[in-house]
Amino acid sequence: MRLIGEEGEQLGVVLLQKALQIAYEHGLDLVQVASAENPPVCRLLDYGKYKYEQTKKERKAKKGQKIGLLKEVRLRPKIEEHDLQAKIKTARKLLEEGNKVKLMLRFRGREIIYPELGWKVLRKVAEASQGIAVVSNSVNEGNNIALVLSPVAQKKSKEKGTDAKTQNP
Repeated sequence: MRLIGEEGEQLGVVLLQKALQIAYEHGLDLVQVASAENPPVCRLLDYGKYKYEQTKKERKAKKGQKIGLLKEVRLRPKIEEHDLQAKIKTARKLLEEGNKVKLMLRFRGREIIYPELGWKVLRKVAEASQGIAVVSNSVNEGNNIALVLSPVAQKKSKEKGTDAKTQNP
C-alpha cells in the first residue's frame, strides 16, 4: 500500500505490517483513504482529532446557512384596504427577515364563483412587495388560492443597513 505521513509527505509503497508498525510507533491511526487505487492509499493521522475537526467544520458551515422558513399570511377576497395594508406590511417584514411567504386566500360560500377578486387581492400584495420578493409559485386548490413569494438576495440591503447605522450614531 502507498503510505502518506502525518504532514502529507509520501512515505512510499510499504507492506501492511510495516505501515501498522509505523503507525503504532508514532501513536497514530492508519486510515485507508483510497481503496480503489492500485496500490491502495493509506494515511497516518490521529483519527479522533480528524473526526473532531470534521464536525467542527460542519457546524461552522451550518452556522453560516440561513434556513428560509415558509410563513403563511391568510387573506380573504373581500378584505378592506386598511386590513390589506396591514397584511402587506406583515408579509414584507417576513420577506425582509429572509423567509418565504405563502399568501393563502380563502373563499367561503359563494365567493368561489368570483376567483378574479381573489387574484386581484393577491396581485396587489405581489406588486406591493415587488422590490424585495419574486413570485415563485401559485396554486389554485379547491376553495383556496396560494401564492408563494420568495425573498430576493439581501446582501445589498444588509450593506446599506450597516452603512446607515454607522452614519447615525
